[in-house]
Amino acid sequence: MAKPAAGAFPGSGTVSAETLGKVLWRILPFLFLCYVVNYLDRVNVGLAALAMNKDLNLSPSQFGWGAGLFFIGYFLFQIPSNLMLQAVGARRWIAVIMVTWGVISTATAFVSGPITFGLARFLLGIAEGGFVPGVFLYLTQWFPGDWRAKATATFLVGIPVASIIGSPISGGLLSMHEIGGLRSWQLLLILEGVPAILLSLACLFVLVDRPEQAPWLDPEEKQQLIHRLDTERRQIEQIHRFTLAETLANGRVITLAGINFCSIIGGFGVQLWLPQIIKGFGLNNAQVGWINAIPYVFGAVAMILWARSSDRATDRTWHVASTTLLAAVGLAIASCVGSPTLSLVALTLTIVGTLSFQATFWAVPATFLTGRAAAAGIAFIVAVGNLGGFAGPYLIGRVKEATNSYTIALLVLAGFLACSTIMMLMLGNPARRGSTAIRFEEEKGRS
Repeated sequence: MAKPAAGAFPGSGTVSAETLGKVLWRILPFLFLCYVVNYLDRVNVGLAALAMNKDLNLSPSQFGWGAGLFFIGYFLFQIPSNLMLQAVGARRWIAVIMVTWGVISTATAFVSGPITFGLARFLLGIAEGGFVPGVFLYLTQWFPGDWRAKATATFLVGIPVASIIGSPISGGLLSMHEIGGLRSWQLLLILEGVPAILLSLACLFVLVDRPEQAPWLDPEEKQQLIHRLDTERRQIEQIHRFTLAETLANGRVITLAGINFCSIIGGFGVQLWLPQIIKGFGLNNAQVGWINAIPYVFGAVAMILWARSSDRATDRTWHVASTTLLAAVGLAIASCVGSPTLSLVALTLTIVGTLSFQATFWAVPATFLTGRAAAAGIAFIVAVGNLGGFAGPYLIGRVKEATNSYTIALLVLAGFLACSTIMMLMLGNPARRGSTAIRFEEEKGRS
C-alpha cells in the first residue's frame, strides 16, 4: 500500500504521495514550459539591449525606464485577471493571456525609439500580468500545503532555465547579420515571441481546471485529493476568514507585498542589467550570452533544494529571509571587487538568493488565504511586488548614468534586499495566531 503524505494540518485527511506525484507530472511540465517562454519574453530585452540601445539611441535611464514600464502594466492587470481566472477557469484564461503576450512580444521588434519602446513594454506587462499569479492560484487548487513549495519551485525553475537556454541563443542571434531587412535584435524578439502563440493553443488541450475534471485520476484518487484540499481550506478558514476588502487591507498581505517589492527591486534589477554588466568585462555578444547563463545553472539547483527543505519546515520564515540576505551579501561583494571572475561569483550568489526566494516565498500566502481571498491576495502581493521590477532597472540606469559605474547602483539594490530580509523576520509565520502582524491587527481592532 502506498505511504500517505503527511497532512498540512492534524486530521486533515491523507492523499497518497503517488497521487500527488501524478498530479505534479501531469500539469507542472507544461506550466514550466509556458513559464520558460514567459520569462524569456520578459528578460530577453536585457540581451537585445546590447544591440538595440545603440540602434534606437537609448540612454541608460531611458532603457531602464522603458524596460521597467513592463511592471506598471503588470501591476494594473493582476487582480482583475486572477478574479477572471477563478470565474472562467485556468484552461481558457491562460490561453487568452499567452496568445496576447505572444503577439505583443513579437511586435516589440518594430519599436523605433524610447516612446514606442516604453509603450510596447507597458502593453506586454498588461498582457503577461495575469499569468504568474494565475498559476500560483491554480496550484492552490491542486496541491495541499506540504507540497506547495515543491510544486511552486518546479514551476519557477523556469526562470533560470529560460536564462540558461535563452542566453546563449540570444547571444548567438545578436551575432547574426540582417535578414530581410531585420536587425539581429529584431530577429531575437520575433523568434522568442512566437512560441507563446503556439503554446496558447496547447493550453486548451493540456490543462484541466480542477481535480474532479481530471481524466487521468481514478475516482478514488479524485476523492482523496478533493477531500484533502477541502479539509485544509476549511481548517484555514476557521483560523483566518477574510472578505475581499479585508484581504487587501490585511497587514500580513501588505507586509508580504512589501517583502516581494524589495526582493524584486534587487532581483530583477540585476537580472535585466546582468548582460550589460558582463559586457563590461570586455566580451563579445556571443560570449556574454554563454557567461550570462552560468549564474542561472546554480540558481536552478538551489531553487529545488531549498524548496524541498522549506516543505519539511513547519515555519518557512528563515528559509525565505536567508535567501534575500544571501542576495544582498552577493551584491555588496560585487560592488567592491575589481576582478571579473570575483564579480561573477558574487553576482551568482545574488541570482541564487533571489531565485531561492521565489521558490519558497510563494508557499507562504496560501497558509492563511483561501478562495477569493487567495485570488485577490496573491494577485495583490504579486502586483505590488512587481512594481519593484520597474524601480530596480530604473534605479540602476539612473545611478549608472550619474556615476558611470555600477558600484553605487549595486549597493542600493543590496539595501532593498536587506530590507526584505528584515521585514520577513519581523513578520514571522503569518499562519500562526500569535505572529507579530496578527497581534498588531488585534490590538488595532480593540483601540
